[in-house]
Amino acid sequence: MTSQQDSEAEIRALIEQRAAALRRKDAKGFVACQSADYALYSLYSMGSPLAADQASSEEVDGWFATWDGPIGYEVRDLRIAAGEDVAFCHGFARMSGAKTDGETVDLWFRLTLGLRRAADGWTIVHEHESVPFYMDGSLRAAVDLKP
Repeated sequence: MTSQQDSEAEIRALIEQRAAALRRKDAKGFVACQSADYALYSLYSMGSPLAADQASSEEVDGWFATWDGPIGYEVRDLRIAAGEDVAFCHGFARMSGAKTDGETVDLWFRLTLGLRRAADGWTIVHEHESVPFYMDGSLRAAVDLKP
């Protein structure tokens, strides 16, 4: 039986491993952290604009190609609740860098992950990224907020 502290440490390590793969644009390393039945509700669209299933490393490579140079990525204020073989965590993520179209990105967003312990360790089963929107009638995404 794994302790709560051990599970939290393993989950944090997995999330940092995935973040490091994103920063170095390693699509295979990024996708390797996901389960075979991974579900994604993301800021970017791969397939359906509302949800995507397991993204292939080729699709992730295609998204990485839209970035000029490195991608900045960090996770902050992560809270984890872990059971024996299921865990849930949420916090804030920041993505930054330059896009190939000249756009500069510096965006904080909300991140929620559902994880499952497999025989070889934890994997990400569900991911949800979001930004709030302004309730002033404009329905504009509030991408200027910072935690």
